[in-house]
Amino acid sequence: MAESADVLVVGAGLAGLTAARDLVAAGHSVLVLEARDRVGGRIVNQDIGDGNVVEMGGQWAGPTQDRLMALAADLEVASFPTYDTGQKVLHFNGKRGTYNGAIPRINPLVLVDIGRAQARLESLAKKVPADEPWTAPGAEKLDGQTFETWARRNTASRGARTLLALAAEAVFAAEPGDLSMLHVLFYSHSGGSFQRLIDTTGGAQQDRFVGGSAVIAERLAIRLGGIVRLEAAVSKIEVTGDKVAATTAAGQFEARRMIVTAPPLLAGRIEYEPALPPWREQLTQRTPMGSVIKCQVIYDEPFWRKDGLSGQATGDGAGSRVVFDNSPPAGTPGVLLAFLEGDEARRLGREPLEVRRGAVIDSLVRYFGPRAGQPQDYLELDWQREKWSGGCYGTLFGPNVWTRYGHALRAPVGPIRWAGTETSPVWAGYMDGAIRSGEEAARLVAAELG
Repeated sequence: MAESADVLVVGAGLAGLTAARDLVAAGHSVLVLEARDRVGGRIVNQDIGDGNVVEMGGQWAGPTQDRLMALAADLEVASFPTYDTGQKVLHFNGKRGTYNGAIPRINPLVLVDIGRAQARLESLAKKVPADEPWTAPGAEKLDGQTFETWARRNTASRGARTLLALAAEAVFAAEPGDLSMLHVLFYSHSGGSFQRLIDTTGGAQQDRFVGGSAVIAERLAIRLGGIVRLEAAVSKIEVTGDKVAATTAAGQFEARRMIVTAPPLLAGRIEYEPALPPWREQLTQRTPMGSVIKCQVIYDEPFWRKDGLSGQATGDGAGSRVVFDNSPPAGTPGVLLAFLEGDEARRLGREPLEVRRGAVIDSLVRYFGPRAGQPQDYLELDWQREKWSGGCYGTLFGPNVWTRYGHALRAPVGPIRWAGTETSPVWAGYMDGAIRSGEEAARLVAAELG
């Protein structure tokens, strides 16, 4: 016999856990069905000894991410600033340089070129409604071109295009050619501005959480107690009359309403009876995930700090092109967080671990010198191989997806509602967006249930 509740929530990431919290608070019975053997979804910690952890998934918070900070405060999870003291490193066109602030020391003509392009981007982004990007002025034209195409038309120098490509990799874990220009504008507006997405202090990478970001999901799940069912992957969703049922690895469940928080790609792999409307089905066929391998390189101390460096580096060579100081709050051990993103993740993801490790460490040596070549340990998580994520950081919208199928992203299908960070008009793709989506879905479902 199926176990029943008022609402079934598919997924125990921040969206699902938040939706469950709010529905329980509204007096409804809820069951949360999670495929993994843990909660958190795309956020997960890894123990590195002596009470320290590193974040192998989503980890940062920044200004205006109010829902994330409110949840952390409610769960008594403290935050601390990302290390941002000292000079940054840029390895560009075969040359290494250091700089302070947001402006690197490169050819002034390239700086002017990229400055003009970014100003155009920011101006366009303000005109894109974050709740309905497909209604923006000129949406068809913007959605019909890639970010790469737009960059070629709006820059005069190869250097400016390379810097925009590096920014795309850092923000989306994708190449400019993977992204609709309308999607880049939506994402920028959703987070406040493109500049905010790439900044550390004052931007999306400003703060971290003591104990690692995954502790937020873990503490929230503890509060929810036994309603969270792990290793309960949903394989089929069936709507019959006024009931919706889920077939899972842990048995059968039924309810009056359901909230599915999996990204569209994974939601589309579930069998539905009756079948989803074709516009929703077509959407899930066109929304892949980003490509990223998150690498943590551990040293006995953060030696770069003594050299006056922040630990933040960017480059256009092989290996990691975006690096941060990811050391614990106390400062030891020293940890450099090195991302492999987009094409580099795809290329190196096919190589053996030792080849990938070598490529990452070689890039750190380019940025920080010979001492970076002698780490104590190397950890990685290839999100491309994560069955229950399909990639990271979030869903990619290529050309003509928003204008053709965007209307299906949040539209309910019978008793089924969709949530997850991809569905949030504010901070889409980030932890804050996930929480907002869970809160909104719970509000709508609670109103329907009365």
